Amino acid sequence: MKGYIQNIEEIAVKNSNFRQVLYTAKNCQLVVMALKPKEEIGMEVHTLDQFFRVEEGTGEAILDGVHTAIKAGFAVLVPAGANHNILNTGSVPLKLYTLYAPPNHRDGVIHKIRAEAEKDDEHFDGKTTE
Repeated sequence: MKGYIQNIEEIAVKNSNFRQVLYTAKNCQLVVMALKPKEEIGMEVHTLDQFFRVEEGTGEAILDGVHTAIKAGFAVLVPAGANHNILNTGSVPLKLYTLYAPPNHRDGVIHKIRAEAEKDDEHFDGKTTE
């Protein structure tokens, strides 16, 4: 069977990596993330659309300068070209998953901490999970 069918909430909550690519399709990519207290993704702009779903913790989403408090259950949709960041404003890890459309990262990549992700200049290379 092609595709990905898993309990994403459970996987996101158990994840302790800053970023882990779970599945890459031709036009979409599923990634889990965990931000430590006071950690952020970092201000960025993509030429693709991105969706975030918060599963645990509290934080702040910044889209083109607009700050919005987020917590478990919140969704954030970032359209291509929007300057954005996600920050953990709480005292426990912010657990979330994100969908990139199209893919943004190399399939299967794992960055345990943000510094590791920043040093790795990896980008989607066209290879999908299946």
